[in-house]
Amino acid sequence: MSIKSFAAQLFAKHIHKKTQAWANNPVETQRNVFQELIHQAKDTVFGKDHNFSEIKTFEDFAKQVPIRDYEELRPYVDRMVKGEENILWKGKPIYFAKTSGTTSGAKYIPLTKESMPFHIQAARNAILSYIHETGKADFVDGKMIFLQGSPILEEKNGIKLGRLSGIVAHFVPKYLQKNRMPSWETNCIEDWETKVDAIVEETFSENMSVISGIPSWVQMYFEKLEQKGGKPVGEIFKNFNLFIYGGVNYEPYRAKFEKLIGRKVDSIELFPASEGFFAYQDSQKEKGMLLLLNSGIFYEFVKSEEFFTENPRRYTIGEVELGVNYVLLLSTNAGLWAYNIGDTVQFTSLKPYRVIVSGRIKHYISAFGEHVIGKEVETALKEAMENTTISVNEFTVAPQINPNQGLPYHEWFIEFDPEASGEPESMEEFALKIDNAMRKQNVYYDDLIVGNVLRTLVITKVPKNGFQEYMKSIGKLGGQNKLPRLSNDRKIAQFFEIKE
Repeated sequence: MSIKSFAAQLFAKHIHKKTQAWANNPVETQRNVFQELIHQAKDTVFGKDHNFSEIKTFEDFAKQVPIRDYEELRPYVDRMVKGEENILWKGKPIYFAKTSGTTSGAKYIPLTKESMPFHIQAARNAILSYIHETGKADFVDGKMIFLQGSPILEEKNGIKLGRLSGIVAHFVPKYLQKNRMPSWETNCIEDWETKVDAIVEETFSENMSVISGIPSWVQMYFEKLEQKGGKPVGEIFKNFNLFIYGGVNYEPYRAKFEKLIGRKVDSIELFPASEGFFAYQDSQKEKGMLLLLNSGIFYEFVKSEEFFTENPRRYTIGEVELGVNYVLLLSTNAGLWAYNIGDTVQFTSLKPYRVIVSGRIKHYISAFGEHVIGKEVETALKEAMENTTISVNEFTVAPQINPNQGLPYHEWFIEFDPEASGEPESMEEFALKIDNAMRKQNVYYDDLIVGNVLRTLVITKVPKNGFQEYMKSIGKLGGQNKLPRLSNDRKIAQFFEIKE
């Protein structure tokens, strides 16, 4: 055992003790976080608008501060983007994480000097938890790669902005810098395909021990490695034994990864977002990820089936139950308040509190990290139909992760209206129009196309009344039941595959 791996084990033991201290006192920990957040923000514009100085209990908070999503919080965020101080949090943010996915364009998620360290700390502690539980620390002597966005940042009214992964690259601890790959220059390459090729060249002959990234991106890296080396990734990197991922469900990729690697490797799941780092897998033996209760975030939970009712009950950590689907709400030291991030979670353990991400409260597609929302697909279709006689009765979109041949893609199931002379003369041209409209709206989707992770979308024609038959088959024909515009799985798609 090297000095470095021995030191890592000692540090892991220390962090484990600190983690246990708050994990064993969850209610008190969250109460302290809550009180500190209210205290720090009481003199902000938001704090004054919502009478923070009078808030003593969570019940007070729930009465004063309604649940909001980004669009509802946007008037405050817009003021921060313009450079105003003390709006949602004291002072100014140090960064904005810029993401796509709202009804009115890009989202600007504030990152503050108080919130930023927790993003770094959580990623570090996930690895230390693994070391503490397994006793495996030799990988710290090898090279580690984190596939992420470019660290080159823009600036707006004196505040730097970019993708979260690019911002985080500026905060990598010094003790990791020597082991970390790719090089800064390679990381700055904007064109994804060029970047992956450069990463393959840089890493091919290195002692890679840890590989991290969104599975769809990592898969592309593995495929290029295999092509170059003519053998599985696990033979190219003999000491590669730990894969760290987050952002999308790994299960659809697992079989493919094991084939590309040639053997099984340990994995650690993370639950990060621009809005905060919420959880990480703290055990290889237990299901779920440890919810981070001491990281400047106060959590609330609303039962999914009650979420769209008037004044749904908001639960705190001591009130949640196992196996219930909850909408996750956040109040953070970056200035988000009772914020609906859109994710749903279920608890797999209450001692300590562990969660799995169970889905989204609104339908979406993020099989590859693209975060496509309903508004984007509806706008794209509308744009493609302009100045044509094409008429569409109904449509839905699903990811095709494992096609029989070629790259994965988004599959659009469209029921055209033949009675309105409504079918395209060329289905391929129409698909390309929609695809171009999608790429204009969603930078992540565009990245995936440009990077050859996805091919352009494919249209599958649905026969007349096909969607009605589907809704009937699930007992939801008529009434207020709506066909989902988006699915992150292929349950609806399978109905039409069977029909064929």
